[in-house]
This record gives sequence, C-alpha cells and structure tokens, in this order.
Amino acid sequence: MDMPTPQNVLVVEDEEHLAHMLELELTHQGYRVGKAATGPEGLSMALAGPWDAVILDLMLPEMDGLSVCRHIRERSAVPIIILTAKGEVEDRVSGLDAGADDYLPKPFHPEELLARIRAVLRRRARGDRPEEELQVDDLVLNLNTREVRRAGQLVHLTRNEFELLRFLMDNSPWVMTREMILERVWGYDYLGSSNIIDVYIRRLRSRVDDPFPAKLIHSVRGVGYVLKTL
Repeated sequence: MDMPTPQNVLVVEDEEHLAHMLELELTHQGYRVGKAATGPEGLSMALAGPWDAVILDLMLPEMDGLSVCRHIRERSAVPIIILTAKGEVEDRVSGLDAGADDYLPKPFHPEELLARIRAVLRRRARGDRPEEELQVDDLVLNLNTREVRRAGQLVHLTRNEFELLRFLMDNSPWVMTREMILERVWGYDYLGSSNIIDVYIRRLRSRVDDPFPAKLIHSVRGVGYVLKTL
C-alpha cells in the first residue's frame, strides 16, 4: 500500500525561536517544512512552491506580511494562515481582506495551529465544490439549510448550539480545547465564564447523544471536548 505524500508547509516568521518550534512541530506531524525570515524571502519561496499551506507572520522585516499576502494571492490560491502579534480586530480584518484564509493571534497553542492547518487543507481538497454537509457517523449537519439530523431524525438547535456542533464536527476526530471553542464559537471578545462551554455541551448531548445508543460527544479531562465515534 502506497504511503500518503507529505504535505508542504511554508513558515514565514522572523522570530527564530518560534520558527524553529513550528518547524519541529510540523515535521513531527509529518509535514515537509520550508522557512523564510523576511518578507521578500517568504514571497519568493511562496511563489516558487509548490506549497499546500503558508503560515505567515504579519510583522516581518523588509516587507510586511499584509503586502506579502496580497502579492501571493495575486498569483496563487495557496491557503494562507496569518499570525498576528496583537490579535487586534483590525489586524485580523486586514489579513482576511488581503486574501488570508484564516488567522491566529500570538501566543497560540501548537495544537490550535495544527487544527487550523488541517481545516484549510480540507477546504482546499474540496476545491471549488461548495461544502453542503458535515457528517460523523449518523449525525449530519447541513450547512445550507442549517438542519441537523441524527439517524434521520431532525434535531432542533439554537444558533450557538449549531455553531458549537459545527465546530466540533468540522474538526473531528481531534480534541478541541476550551480556549479554541471559546475563540471560534463565541469570539475573541467574549468576556464571560468558560463554564458556558459545559452548559452548551450538556445541551448538545441532550439533543444529539442522549436519545441514541452511540455517544459522539466526549470529554477529555483537563483539555476539552471531541466529537467522534469510538
């Protein structure tokens, strides 16, 4: 049986320690990694390719990350994840407007970056075909109609319950930390207690797990939650 071809990730980051950490983490996960420490070098390497994803810091010497992102996007559709030092809303908006596919504020957990990479690679693999459904076992979430069905039965969810379920399904079978869930479902500006996650997980379980023999939503003590079949 043929082994899958490793995917290539370019890291454009001038902080040597962080770039080295990312290289080690990505290599450990089976990616081939290229590194660039300046804007012009990153742009040249990104356009030389082939890359499956680019991790791009916004604060770079000689050419800022936004300019690099715009130049890449003019000639390539490679997925770009930008790293922002401040995590300010305007930085994230500017990066997305420049053509980035996702963003991640520093400091971040390596597992979160890996989850973002997996997500952009999945979207790239789908190409131009619009995604309509997410499915794990007999649980199906339709992104167009926003309907959720388990074993063919319609499940009624609130908006936040739907978004939480969507996030867990989109990242299945990987464990999502509480920080990731708060950030991606409730947003960076959410100032409430993280206990809200437990409340919504209980609600989700009562709707998509409790009425059925096979349980899909699982707690990982001290870490977070995962949606998968066991």
